[in-house]
Amino acid sequence: MLKFLIFIAAAFVLYRLFTGDKKKKEEKKEKETRQMASSGEMVKDPVCGTYVPVDSDIRVRQGEKVHTFCSFECRDRFLEQIEASSTGNKKVGE
Repeated sequence: MLKFLIFIAAAFVLYRLFTGDKKKKEEKKEKETRQMASSGEMVKDPVCGTYVPVDSDIRVRQGEKVHTFCSFECRDRFLEQIEASSTGNKKVGE
């Protein structure tokens, strides 16, 4: 019975160590993202709001402005919105 209680206590301690470590990593990543966004190294995807690196490969130039996207799906949705607004139709998703 004592071995069983020790095993449960050890399992609980290990569980808390791993969950605490995961939470710290998530907080660190979020802090780094905020710092990179404020320094101009990352920009916000205009469709979904995800922060992506400025030098991302998925970009669209609209006049003088260059929009950067997290995925091809977001880029395609943005292009559909531009096309719909230029033809006078409602935007996609409205």
